[in-house]
Amino acid sequence: MDTITRLGAFVAVVEAGGFSAAARAEGKSKALMSKYVAELEEELGARLLSRTTRTLSLTEAGESALEEALVILERVGALRERVEATHSAPRGRLRVALPPVIGEFDLSRGVMGFLAEYPDIEMELSLADRFVDLVEERYDVAIRIASLADSSLIARKLAAFSVVLVASPALIARYGRPEHPGELASLPCIIDTNIASRHQWPFRIDGKRQFVGVSGRLTVDSPAAVAAAARAGLGFGRAPWASVRADVEAGRLVRLLDEYEIDDLGVYALYPHRERMPAKLRAFIDHMAAWFDAERRAGRGY
Repeated sequence: MDTITRLGAFVAVVEAGGFSAAARAEGKSKALMSKYVAELEEELGARLLSRTTRTLSLTEAGESALEEALVILERVGALRERVEATHSAPRGRLRVALPPVIGEFDLSRGVMGFLAEYPDIEMELSLADRFVDLVEERYDVAIRIASLADSSLIARKLAAFSVVLVASPALIARYGRPEHPGELASLPCIIDTNIASRHQWPFRIDGKRQFVGVSGRLTVDSPAAVAAAARAGLGFGRAPWASVRADVEAGRLVRLLDEYEIDDLGVYALYPHRERMPAKLRAFIDHMAAWFDAERRAGRGY
């Protein structure tokens, strides 16, 4: 077994905080991870980890080894990326994070299309409902909905992103069609806790970003739940266009107050600063940019 593999196992164990967690993360057995670390210790002639039944910590030698191992693995990774870039077809493993707000609706179609186009690429796809740390968690790229790019990352805008106000025809028949955002303050609304402002909905009023205080008896934590509640006539709801488009097109929901909607959000691909972008990452970002553009031209914009 080569030294690079042993170093990788050692780093994985330290970062995961234990052999079991590292084994799960790496898709290997606990016994194999333990074997790699033991072989590395034998090769270096020093104990790197202090193990008890409950804790695991670095020895002094282990601290020095970890620092050097991280440098070596980073250089090996850069070497692999440079060699990979010479291949005619992108290949390798990609770790990708998608926001569930769109990943569970349309965006996954674009990702699956990418995998069909590039059979030599393996992908680990996460739809965790949180902002992953690309550097610490070793993700290659994250698709995020934002108004500004993270200054510590490189960002490429893939598409505009729309949040819309919707209600069922039955609810509109009961309460009337609002003509101004201010009217929502006295109407039943569905509150989505994923929205930072929750009870304060932003609109563009008189050319400025203003907030309207809203309330309702139903609070949910997903766009899908907002759509379901709105279809049931439980209130006026704000949700990503991607999550309610099918309902609007089918007449189950009605878009409202479009002229007041904020348009400063976008869908971005974010990735860590790198001296040279791997071919697999460039191919993925280019593919997703083209996919979003095709969706927009087909009338399925976000």
